[in-house]
Amino acid sequence: MPCKRVVTVSELVVAVIMAAGSSRRFGEQDKRRALLAEGETLLNASFAHAAEVFTHCRVVLRDTETPAHLGLDEHAPVIGIAHAERGLGTSLAEAFTALTHDPALADVQAAAILLGDMPAIRCDTLLHLQRLANAEHILRPCHAGHPGHPVLFGRAFWPALTRLDGDAGARRLIRQHPEHYREIKINDPGILLDIDTPAELQHLATPTGGGARR
Repeated sequence: MPCKRVVTVSELVVAVIMAAGSSRRFGEQDKRRALLAEGETLLNASFAHAAEVFTHCRVVLRDTETPAHLGLDEHAPVIGIAHAERGLGTSLAEAFTALTHDPALADVQAAAILLGDMPAIRCDTLLHLQRLANAEHILRPCHAGHPGHPVLFGRAFWPALTRLDGDAGARRLIRQHPEHYREIKINDPGILLDIDTPAELQHLATPTGGGARR
């Protein structure tokens, strides 16, 4: 009989990098293409950082976009969505519909929702959250009393995520299941650092926010 494949912890959580928004606060430039200190785009830095920790990664883009146009690694697995203009909730619904039907993710027990403009989260933070994840809980890191990203949704909540709509995101879903929600105290300010304006981009001294990557 063939040996049963051993599933590692990193294979049990998929990183879902949301990058289909319009980013109006950044001005006319597409912030996903904004260059960091070493010449890497903001979006690719966020993807590459996640890919160091997670076996499975998916980058959520509009279905009219290509990775090359955004300076994204050509091998980055992409989920193209059709109705990003309706808001984050709709984008999440389309993304999780795709995740649910992806045979490569059959063993996955949770999804870590990251943003495409947050490359400063430390790898040890992501590893810690990954080890805590399971199918039945929603986890969110918290630093200095403030909740941040990624938010990890156990697979039990994926069907509800596929029914989101508009711009409400998943906050209502979290409020509906307080008994399954846990905030994890993390000593990592990177979980709060998303880049909304060109001025904020200047705070990243390196593509990983002053040595965030390990």
